[in-house]
Amino acid sequence: MAQNKAGNQTIGCTVTSCRHNDEQSHYCQLNRVEIEPCRGCHTGDPADESLCGSYRAK
Repeated sequence: MAQNKAGNQTIGCTVTSCRHNDEQSHYCQLNRVEIEPCRGCHTGDPADESLCGSYRAK
């Protein structure tokens, strides 16, 4: 898995319960974000297959 940032990517985020969220700008403050599927489910539903694995509660 690539560890470097490809280009000048930004990640918008409105999950205010996450400690990495900048509530004023609605951006994720991390340099790298892991996207993971829901544990134990392989439904093909985007809501199940594209969860933020970098989420940490405030």
